[in-house]
Parts: sequence; structure tokens; C-alpha cells
Amino acid sequence: MSSATLEVSIMGQSYVLACPQGEEDALRLAVAEVDREMCSIRELGKIRARERIAVLAALNLAHAKLLASRPGANSEAATPLPLELPTLAARIARINHQLDTALETDGQLL
Repeated sequence: MSSATLEVSIMGQSYVLACPQGEEDALRLAVAEVDREMCSIRELGKIRARERIAVLAALNLAHAKLLASRPGANSEAATPLPLELPTLAARIARINHQLDTALETDGQLL
């Protein structure tokens, strides 16, 4: 199968991605989901580092995917319930602290 390139934007940053021919629409949908998740995390206001926002977005999306893949999961149960803002902020603060701790020993995220 041949490959195409697709220029997309995530949080205002442009990326050129390789994409299998015929999968462009699916990739655009995935990009839109990642962009939406990253922008919502950024809008909380406490996290500005793009790498940290990306890690948190990846964790949120992976968690939603795991919930959806559970046996017997229906569309309502597979969607994580929205958290109250203070609860979400507390979760993000904990994850941010874990990232800080990991970065102190590693020196870089990627």
C-alpha cells in the first residue's frame, strides 16, 4: 500500500505526517481528537510545557481506549465520566508531580 503525506496542526504547531493511502480521513479524526485533548489540558492553565501536555493527553486517550475495550463495555460506560474541575486538576497535579520526579532523574522526557 502506498503512502501519502498529510499536513496537520496540533495546538497550533504544524506537522507533516506519513499516512497510508486511503486513511487520510481517519488520521484527520485522530489528529482532531489529540488536538482537542491537548487544548483542553492547556486551557486548565497550570501546564504550559507542550511535552507534558502531550503525555497527559496520551494518558487520557489511552485510558479512554482501555475503558472502551473492556468486555461488555457499551458506548456510555466506555466514555469516562467528566470529572469535576477540582478533581481533574488534582489528578493532573499528581501526574505532573510524577513527571517532574521522573524528569529529575532522567533529565529529559523523550
